[in-house]
Amino acid sequence: MELRRAPGRFARVGHRGASALAPENTLEALQLAVDLGCDMLEFDVLPLRDGTLVLANSDDLHEVAHGTAHGSLRRRSLEELRRVAPQLPTLDEALAFCADRLPAVGLQLDLKRRGVEEAVARSVRRHAVAERSWVSGFDASSLRRMAEVAPDIPRSYTLSRDRFGVAKRRAVAPVVRAAVAATGTSLPRRLPQLLANAKATAATLHYSVASADTIRVAHEAGAAVYVWTVDDAALAQELVAAGADGIITNDPRIFGSLKT
Repeated sequence: MELRRAPGRFARVGHRGASALAPENTLEALQLAVDLGCDMLEFDVLPLRDGTLVLANSDDLHEVAHGTAHGSLRRRSLEELRRVAPQLPTLDEALAFCADRLPAVGLQLDLKRRGVEEAVARSVRRHAVAERSWVSGFDASSLRRMAEVAPDIPRSYTLSRDRFGVAKRRAVAPVVRAAVAATGTSLPRRLPQLLANAKATAATLHYSVASADTIRVAHEAGAAVYVWTVDDAALAQELVAAGADGIITNDPRIFGSLKT
């Protein structure tokens, strides 16, 4: 799949579907994102204890049960999960839905845990969506493994300014905030090596580190840049002007006011 876009053109990506308007990582959210104009969908892939791959962002059952249950998601079977999260799709169900109902839409599979690479590649091929799919993730080793098992599927290395929210902790905030600022400033210099280390063909950048310089450097290295999670139309417009190849949003309605 070609992730680079021509100047002035960008992908409209629904983050976990239209997750501001429907339960995230559900078939309902995926369909709604496309109905609202997205030409690409992002969803999370997480393994259960038996290896079943489901659409979930983390091990927090509260997220997929949408507040009705608590505890560990991964320790439960799919049958157990369906009792409290009936809308939770497996990866196979989501890909089958996209293959049957959304044939022209690009698919971004965000890998939340290493060790799923072979299973993800098999599922993508089983549903004949490999040509419009790509994977992303924070784990460079997982992306390298993906390059081995499915070299034809593009890979994007994800970078966040403060991935773990450490800067919000009062006791360490002053020190961490200074380090965070330094990370953003140095990113253009470090990005080519980070991409090479992960064998990534694209970068998925948090909007706080997606500067025009960083986007330019990524493009010079031959990598596309997709920016997350952008729910403000004015910010999205700035990022498109800076050359972003894709805008990942919870609320696809922001795209209605963007100029290209």
